Amino acid sequence: MTTPTTQPSRRSWLGRLVPLALVVLLACLPLLNLSLPGVLPGPTYTPGSLHLMALAMVMAALALSYHLLLGVAGLLSFGHALYFGFGAYVLGIVMAELGLGLVPSVLVVLLAGVVFATLLGAISLRVTGIPFAMVTLAFAQAGSVLVRRDPGRVTGGEEGLRLPTEHVPDALIGVANTRNLYWLALAALVLAFLLTTWVQRSRAGHVAEAVRENELRVRVLGMRPFVVKLAIFVAASVIAIGMGMVHLLLNSGAVPTIVSAEFTISLLLMVVIGGVGSRWGAVTGAVLYVLLNQRLTVLAQAEWVHDLPAVLRIPLSEPMFILGTLFVLVVMFLPGGIAGTVTRLRGRRPSRGGAEPGADRVEQMDDDAREPQHEGAGAARP
Repeated sequence: MTTPTTQPSRRSWLGRLVPLALVVLLACLPLLNLSLPGVLPGPTYTPGSLHLMALAMVMAALALSYHLLLGVAGLLSFGHALYFGFGAYVLGIVMAELGLGLVPSVLVVLLAGVVFATLLGAISLRVTGIPFAMVTLAFAQAGSVLVRRDPGRVTGGEEGLRLPTEHVPDALIGVANTRNLYWLALAALVLAFLLTTWVQRSRAGHVAEAVRENELRVRVLGMRPFVVKLAIFVAASVIAIGMGMVHLLLNSGAVPTIVSAEFTISLLLMVVIGGVGSRWGAVTGAVLYVLLNQRLTVLAQAEWVHDLPAVLRIPLSEPMFILGTLFVLVVMFLPGGIAGTVTRLRGRRPSRGGAEPGADRVEQMDDDAREPQHEGAGAARP
């Protein structure tokens, strides 16, 4: 007979074993001959399918970093792509201009990225809400202009930046090594998920959730919301910078579109489709977005689409139009995204973007703040 205490234990073990089994399966895909018609362009061991899956993993890790901003801290940013582009472009520039190898260049970019994100975050977080979104948008637009205009002749302008292959290990160069790049993207996704989970479950993550729900109450408790939000902002930006570097290696270069505000809107779309406040939702939404975008692009180039009447041909030839329509439908009919829908189907009470943990944290901090006062009052009595 099962006792109530064993059920949470089984769920906990399942919650650990299922992700581990999924990672092992993904790691074995390059060694298997599996076909998913309509999803992948070929068997899982072919370079085209491996590249598509690796790109989906990089976008999933990037969506996790945006989840820290929006889902945990409640910060709506329109400039998160700036840090993704920073990682890609600065890594290529450091290797090409300084002549450093891949590993030293990565360390230099990470250190510069922490400083860069801290400075811009300290400025952006002076305001909140829509003004914060506008400030981040302004920074992203400035970065996009610099990349496109290429004042120092280092970014490649509209043509993009080429990966300096002479400073990259041979195992990460060329179509023949797509398998290695796939495993690199998988490792980056696992690391990003672990970092995101650690940050969200840390004290800073709990306080950030509390600030998202009631910033004034957190201030009354004597805490500094600005420092906490800045820490979350920097953590999310550094993860995005790391994914930008993986993206540079995966695509053997970088293009200006990865720094644009439109790219950040795509991240927002991924998180909303997956479910705001859910880590697995962010991963699922990103993978679904990348696969849909790729398949819709192939669909738009099909000959039979060009033979349709204009009322059908124009929408089907524009993947972003279809993805935008999907976004509207999700917002209207699935407000919790994929994660919220799964939660409701499982019969659980849905948490609005993770609001309950933040509210509980406020209550806990409120009780902790009261305890010393009661003790002091009791000690002062005769």
